[in-house]
Amino acid sequence: MPPPTAAARRAEPPAEDRESADGAAAPTPDTTSVADSAEVAADAEPDGATVAADEAADAEAADSADGTAAPDATPDTDATGTSDAAATDGAEKATEISETEAELAAQRELRARIEQRKAEKAAPIESGAKLSGTAADLLAAVRAVESGEQSGTAFFDSPARSTGGTPTAPAPRRPAPTATEPVRPRIPEPATAPRAAAAETVTAVRAVLTEGGAPQALAAQVSEVLGEQAADALREDPWRLLAVPGVRPEQADGFARALLGAECGPGDERRTAALVGWQLERAALQGHTALESSVVRGALAERSVPDPDEALQQAIAEGTVLVFQDGIEEAEEGDESAQPPVPVLLGLDRYALAEESLADGLARLAKSGADARWEAAEPTELVRAIAASGLVVHTGGEAARAEPVALAEAARALGLRAVVAVHSENGSRRLGPAAVTVAGLLSGAQGPGRDGDGAFALDLLVVLDAPQLDVETAAMLVESMPDGSRLVLSGDPGVLDSAGAGRVFADVLAARVCPQTASRTPDPGPIGELVSGIGIGELNQVAAPGKEVVIVPVRDAGEAVHRTVQLVADSVPRAIGVPPEQTQVITVGHGGSAGTHALNAALKQRLNPGPGKFGGFDPGDRVAYVPALGRTLPGTVVSAEADGLHLDCGGTPVLVPKERVESAVRHGWALTAHQAAGMRWPAAVVVLPGDAAQGLSRPWVYTAFSRGERHLSVVHGVDQALPRAVAEVPAQERTTRLRTLLEGLLAPAQ
Repeated sequence: MPPPTAAARRAEPPAEDRESADGAAAPTPDTTSVADSAEVAADAEPDGATVAADEAADAEAADSADGTAAPDATPDTDATGTSDAAATDGAEKATEISETEAELAAQRELRARIEQRKAEKAAPIESGAKLSGTAADLLAAVRAVESGEQSGTAFFDSPARSTGGTPTAPAPRRPAPTATEPVRPRIPEPATAPRAAAAETVTAVRAVLTEGGAPQALAAQVSEVLGEQAADALREDPWRLLAVPGVRPEQADGFARALLGAECGPGDERRTAALVGWQLERAALQGHTALESSVVRGALAERSVPDPDEALQQAIAEGTVLVFQDGIEEAEEGDESAQPPVPVLLGLDRYALAEESLADGLARLAKSGADARWEAAEPTELVRAIAASGLVVHTGGEAARAEPVALAEAARALGLRAVVAVHSENGSRRLGPAAVTVAGLLSGAQGPGRDGDGAFALDLLVVLDAPQLDVETAAMLVESMPDGSRLVLSGDPGVLDSAGAGRVFADVLAARVCPQTASRTPDPGPIGELVSGIGIGELNQVAAPGKEVVIVPVRDAGEAVHRTVQLVADSVPRAIGVPPEQTQVITVGHGGSAGTHALNAALKQRLNPGPGKFGGFDPGDRVAYVPALGRTLPGTVVSAEADGLHLDCGGTPVLVPKERVESAVRHGWALTAHQAAGMRWPAAVVVLPGDAAQGLSRPWVYTAFSRGERHLSVVHGVDQALPRAVAEVPAQERTTRLRTLLEGLLAPAQ
């Protein structure tokens, strides 16, 4: 058990996971000892030559640990997530909507509501027109605030102008929901799940791509993104190719030059509008829901846009981006000279309006008032908090998950309808059949279903792994909460943030607008003690008499791959008793000489060699299926047929259509830390080659090192970069609006 100091530190909000140990004991940050006496380390030295990993399919560098994207996205991004689309048998296949399709339908319905709300915000502006009236004044205010010529409140103090030039009163801010009469809009029924693009559409797009010198393999993706008229849309505006994940501006520029010839120029309005949207979408892949206007302007200048200001004018006029200056009301009330300048933010409507919807929903729950029904329950700290408020935040590690689960059991004992939701199927199996996944709850495949108004039929929802909630998922979840219900967001604030845009859990914690309870239950054993120290920036030495933690030093990436294969295939099964299928390899990124591509190639060669009959996969291969950004579903290949790839994902059959295999399925012996978040295995092997040093941070190490339940091996080749990351490299900052929105709707809790 960890010493009292470590146990107390574990209750602190920021905690991350990382470990390094030598044989029976973990080395201190300044130690580079070799686990020569440990059986696992000894077994890692094989009978002969180093295992050579096949080259990665792409030549990408090690991915950033904080930027994530779907498997078909750019090489420097990381795909993560956890949910499954269960395949049905017989005639039901033709009629039932899978979990993934249902979630996509729910997302489409949310997009439709966002579009409707966007249309209601202002009258449309003719495409290509110059800004006038309020829009022009707002852009002028953006420049004035950034240059320091005016205060952040100057523009907002002035009355808005009508189109005729007569001053009118500014539109009132929408009031926060009240405790006495909470209002929640009825949630429409989900739309029909989207279908694959028609064959004739794909054929037409393929012809345009060929004419412009772009890869024909993009045809299906372009057709899905741009719709039935995709071919015509590309001819009219070749830069719309940037809407496809993975396409970069220089590639779109080359495609445009091939199609447009002399008409193509760096200041083309179509190009600048596409670049603004691409910049914000790229930022969303790194977790941002908005960017400061100066950042967007600078990015446009780097892309040789002649007049970045004019480009922003055009983007605002056409509705490509929205402009925000949250917190301006608070700045007006205080001493302006003492207030930091209120940043001017630009954001895409989908994230901006989802964040506003989420803030409104959380405020509605927080203001729901006390609930006398909880008076009969045992008055634990969590019970007292949930009895007083409809929104509660709970922090703690893996062992602390028992506390909100016990709260749900207490609610059921009182006759209340309680549901526990987790990020992944792996997490739900650890809790038992009563737990559901967030994706399953939203799609209706799991959980209590919905009432006549479209809200969840429940009184209490406990969400574990809350740091993995992105802003859009959280918005759909909170919008579905019935009036008067209770929501507990529980998680470990030391782990990596969500793969999608936003930092919902961290923003709610920072806003302090609801009761917060911090667990004092430490994770047990050497791994738990080590993780507790990492959470406060310390890499401590821990005793590991049962070889719970072992470090295996390596000189280069080739040796790192070789040692990893030996650990998974031989050493860990023999010394620890954990078979290869229950050992998970975790590394910094997909690319590089010891990324997931290289490690999976070497592990497949050793554990399940084969010709790769279907898109590089063979029956028995471990895979990571990514049905949507932020969700990774580990599984095993069962068979491949004309209709697609058949997987077994934790006992659930899944059919991945043939056209989605390349973009949604990867080998899964090795994952990134973002993909592994929210999941745990009996043993974990964390691989840290020398080129991974720049991708390390305290949250990354904390997340990766805490994935093993019984055993952790660290293939260590980064020298002092590891303790330096734990001590000095915090989480990557994300630009979001949720905290400010919550503080504007709710007074901070005392």
